[in-house]
Amino acid sequence: MPFLPHPRPAAALALAAALTAVGLGPAAAPAAAAAVPVGAGSYSDTRPAGTSGPTTNTGAPVTPKVTAAARDLPVPTNDWWSSLAFQRYGDNPYSTPMYGHPLTYQAVAGGLQIGYPTSPAIVGDGRQYEFAHKPDLTLGLTGLNSPDTKADAWSDWTVTPYWSDGARTLRATIGHGLPYVYAQGTGGNAQITTAGAPAVFADQGNVLGITVAGHHYALFAPSGSDWNVSGTTISAGLGGRDYFSLAVLPSPDALATYRKYAFSFVTGSRVDWSTGGGTVRATYSLTTQAKEGTERGTLQALYRHQWLHTADALTGYTYVSPRGTMKVREGTSFSTVQKAAPVLPALPRTSAVDTARLRGHLNEVLSSADPFSGAVDTYWTGKALGKLAQLAPLADQIGETAARDRLLALLKGRLQDWFTAGGANEFAYDRQWKSLTGYPASYGSDTELNDHHFHYGYYVYAAAVIAQYDPGWAADSAWGGMVRTLIRDTANPSRTDASFPFLRGFDVYAGHSWASGHQGFAAGNNQESSSESTNLSAALVLWGSATGDTALRDLGGYLLATESEAVAQYWFDADQQVFPASFGHDTVGMVWGSGGAYATWWTANPEEIHGINALPITAGGSLQLGAHPAAIRRNLAEMERENGGPAVEWRDVLWEFEALADPVAAKAKWDAGHAGYTPEAGESKAHTYHWITALNAFGAPDASVTGDLPTSAVFTKNGVRTYAAHNHGSTARTVTFSDGKTLTVPARSTATGTGSGTTPDPSTGNTFQLRSGGLLTTATGGTPGSDTIPSAGGANHDGTPYRPLVYEARGVNGTLRPGASTAFRLPVDAGTAVGLGQQARVSYDLTGDGTFDRTETYHYFATDPVAGWEEYNQSRGLKSATGTLGNLRNGTVRLEVWSAIGNADSRLRTGTDTAVVVVPYD
Repeated sequence: MPFLPHPRPAAALALAAALTAVGLGPAAAPAAAAAVPVGAGSYSDTRPAGTSGPTTNTGAPVTPKVTAAARDLPVPTNDWWSSLAFQRYGDNPYSTPMYGHPLTYQAVAGGLQIGYPTSPAIVGDGRQYEFAHKPDLTLGLTGLNSPDTKADAWSDWTVTPYWSDGARTLRATIGHGLPYVYAQGTGGNAQITTAGAPAVFADQGNVLGITVAGHHYALFAPSGSDWNVSGTTISAGLGGRDYFSLAVLPSPDALATYRKYAFSFVTGSRVDWSTGGGTVRATYSLTTQAKEGTERGTLQALYRHQWLHTADALTGYTYVSPRGTMKVREGTSFSTVQKAAPVLPALPRTSAVDTARLRGHLNEVLSSADPFSGAVDTYWTGKALGKLAQLAPLADQIGETAARDRLLALLKGRLQDWFTAGGANEFAYDRQWKSLTGYPASYGSDTELNDHHFHYGYYVYAAAVIAQYDPGWAADSAWGGMVRTLIRDTANPSRTDASFPFLRGFDVYAGHSWASGHQGFAAGNNQESSSESTNLSAALVLWGSATGDTALRDLGGYLLATESEAVAQYWFDADQQVFPASFGHDTVGMVWGSGGAYATWWTANPEEIHGINALPITAGGSLQLGAHPAAIRRNLAEMERENGGPAVEWRDVLWEFEALADPVAAKAKWDAGHAGYTPEAGESKAHTYHWITALNAFGAPDASVTGDLPTSAVFTKNGVRTYAAHNHGSTARTVTFSDGKTLTVPARSTATGTGSGTTPDPSTGNTFQLRSGGLLTTATGGTPGSDTIPSAGGANHDGTPYRPLVYEARGVNGTLRPGASTAFRLPVDAGTAVGLGQQARVSYDLTGDGTFDRTETYHYFATDPVAGWEEYNQSRGLKSATGTLGNLRNGTVRLEVWSAIGNADSRLRTGTDTAVVVVPYD
């Protein structure tokens, strides 16, 4: 959440200024502490004297606000609904607004307020957009007047708040993506109180359709009941039963569909993930209970980062949300498939890096009086650990083993200090909140349970670097046990661990982490530094790889791939389809439940607003940002506009960020300005020099190709790919990349290799080059040219070809390759036109009879308004697919490209090995 120890000026964020707590003081004095041994380390079972655990905003100690049924369960702090359980404000025993999307909620004495905000407001001098909670209605029971609301049950993305006033009880299950609210009540009739007079559009006895504030809702009472409308109060007897529900409808004509699932109550939610072959698969499942009849299905709304990567069928229903359009699926589960994010311990060695120069920069760090720069608390210690950890592999690359070992000794010494209870630095376990807090704490990591994933990610990352060189140190019987304890606090993969909650900070359905432990804001929860969150995920990949823990490695891969896409869409608006048109920014520093803000907690300085979601720059957590180079260019162009010129304070971080999209430009800035700047606190000139120089040599990350080893990456420069992988294992292994390239990597080493940018070499016969005139051919040596993609004419043609360019190859014979899939690389350019998106469809007529047996439509690619070719490839993901692939016998392969959105023509490159379709055939 916060990043620097500065006051939070009102200019940074008006909402935060209104809600930020003041006057935190210590809670009650703790009992005498005892050390809990973990391998060679330990943590305290009691926090240090004079320090605080979780408190209200006035400093009073606070315990989890849960029912007896949930009393012994680890409470999911740092979630979208955590204010139900963490009472941050003494005068609000219910909740602050909770943003489930598409619905919003707030618990009050009479039940649950429900809203569906569809019109954004631009506030804070244009620096924030929000779809703020505004109740359309309140769900409750007649006479309900509860003194508080407690959390009664929860699962991966659902929660059940509980009300009781002694005579009446109410439970209401809500969740991300749920258009329904599932209620169970005793002691009174079902009651819905509307904010204004409802307009009834359907009255079917126990089913009532109403419109309130322009939003359409369906109310469902048990069979045999009847809804009674009296002014703004709507009630129904339950007839001896205890259940009722409501749903927000996309339109009144959806009532019949939503009625079908009205009594299929959601009772739980769960995500399962797997990685392999360079992809990450996740399945999101709901469990249901039929309150009436036998129907067990349901409807759920997918966020943009989910529907971009699912091939599962979706309905035509959609909802508005702060994260862009949500699309509705009929069913209890759906799956997403994404390319794995690239991860390396460090950028590989290159002859472009001058050894003497790098040695000199390393010595600048090692010769400083205090390599940790005076850090004492968990956050700033983490920053210093991260800085030093990035340098050990670089020293190793140039044969500076003494410098490498000195860096490793510094890391070990500081980590062991923190990993031993009883000293000036230690971790302490809170039995009530089931949380591990480091003391000295910082930025509310103790009193608000903020930011644990930000802070501890640096510790895990540093430990992973040590483990790469000293596996013995990382053994559970040595110091690895304490590393795993930090992981359990921040990213626990277990749902049955009685000591820590499942994935504390990560919201599996929202696709990203939350920073506030209590979620006690009118705008919901928030996260500022998304990149410090992905830093933890990358650390899990590296730690799991170095220690042989494939489960933690794969957890890190799932978290990193998922959050990378969420960050691209919701922080950087990569496709320019999320931020409201009236919001005049290309990026946000903070995402809130209600929207986003061009701001940070501590400053309005544009450099830090843009840089906070890039740092720390690492080969583990940052390469994934290169998947959206156009978004990086827009981001940095806005920074310079807002800044009145190039970066000054955080120039190194922003140069490194730029190198992920344009290494040549970043290198020019480094060459011109490296002599006269002070590195950002988590950076060093050694790392910045190596990073920019290496990317200038290898090229920017190539997201279209992945390796089957989690610690691998691909870079492209001038059509030539560099393949890189690090093998943490004790024997050599061969890494296979998705374009067919293989790379042999010795044990405990990084290897690189180069190859053509073609996907794969056209000589294999399954790569077809585009030629102007509508031809797909396996012949090489075409003449570079381009075809004009006609404008969409201002209409939306997403998924339906409109005046498409058509390219075909006929008489094709091929044997289907098991597990293979279609790939393509299409250079497109919108010139300076804004709001354009090109879309591709690949179809297969297996026998040449004129009927296409398999059709694959891919999500469109939003081009930037900067002249120059951009690559549209299959990594955008399938929008839909019909039919089944089989062997080609005199078959036809067809590519169609058209404008899905926009008011201007664009161009498609032809006649080069960068404009190809690759079919999954031998």
